[in-house]
Amino acid sequence: MQRVRQLGWLGNLETISREAPVLIAGPTASGKSALAMELAARDGRVIVNADALQVFARWRVLTARPTVADEAAVPHAMYGHVGQAQPYSVGHWLRELRGFLDRPVVIVGGTGLNFAALTDGLAEIPAIQAEVRARADALRKEQGIAAMLAEVDAATAARIDPLNGARVQRAWEVLAATGRGLAGWQAETQVPVLPLTQAEALVLEPEVGWLDERIARRFRQMLAAGALEEARAALPGWDAALPSSKAIGAAELVAHLRGEIGLEEAVVAAVLASRQYAKRQRSWFRSRMQGWQRLSLP
Repeated sequence: MQRVRQLGWLGNLETISREAPVLIAGPTASGKSALAMELAARDGRVIVNADALQVFARWRVLTARPTVADEAAVPHAMYGHVGQAQPYSVGHWLRELRGFLDRPVVIVGGTGLNFAALTDGLAEIPAIQAEVRARADALRKEQGIAAMLAEVDAATAARIDPLNGARVQRAWEVLAATGRGLAGWQAETQVPVLPLTQAEALVLEPEVGWLDERIARRFRQMLAAGALEEARAALPGWDAALPSSKAIGAAELVAHLRGEIGLEEAVVAAVLASRQYAKRQRSWFRSRMQGWQRLSLP
């Protein structure tokens, strides 16, 4: 409980259900995993990952996956089990998750799209052909995500974050592969796997200054714990377009290891990217998770 006490979430612990599935969302570095650990220990829950990057085996330190000691202390699921080049979508995640809903769980992560699929439902979109994905990769590399967004249908473009390259490319691929925009497919969303009314859904809302300072401190802790070594191991065959390469700080550390920038410059850039990501997460949670309970630091 020490980590939860230090992070300031301890006062909320006793108000959280002991029976219902618990969902914990929040920006990066907000202390989600520490709170999940306490709930898992208290109630005998399995901690199930809802973070799109913590599924990849390549990164333990850089994505702040639970430590080996954490995984030994309480059961964890769906962490670090996906290969670096293996396709893994929201649909993959949701299908895997179904297998854990027959037991007490706390589902935790910072990927709002995963939680939306879980509690609101997910459209069953046909698989994207390899040829379409190759065209998308080439277009993104040659012209950037702005060019891709310009080719996406208006209804879909209005609903996605224009700065989220993975989401923009996904929208482009769906339209190119099916002839129908992503928004149209999403309009036929299936019944949710876990409706919001059947869970206790929590969003952590730390004060921005507190979070910014913690992000900076945590990245330097990641370096001390081996993040640079993880990046060095990823250098052979590094492909920045892979979803697994989108871990915050990965591109910056790879650039340093290639001699393109100094280490301190890489650290500053990675911290800035983390703060910008946290800002986008907060915007998503405010606009798309209005039915969730907000937890603020006392």
